[in-house]
Amino acid sequence: MKIQLNGASHDTEHPDLAALVAALGHEGDKVATAIDGLFVARQNRSQSPLNEGCAVEIVAPMEGG
Repeated sequence: MKIQLNGASHDTEHPDLAALVAALGHEGDKVATAIDGLFVARQNRSQSPLNEGCAVEIVAPMEGG
């Protein structure tokens, strides 16, 4: 299915947000996630299905100042 990942078109077969985050190598990272503009807490990612055309954001904190 096609989704929008951080503003870019992305093909995925992952059924939920947890699987997508893991596949992208962010599973152990401290990242914030959202689907269609709604924040998804880490413990809720496996219960957050991905649907055709949904907008997913995965954001990591930045260091520096």
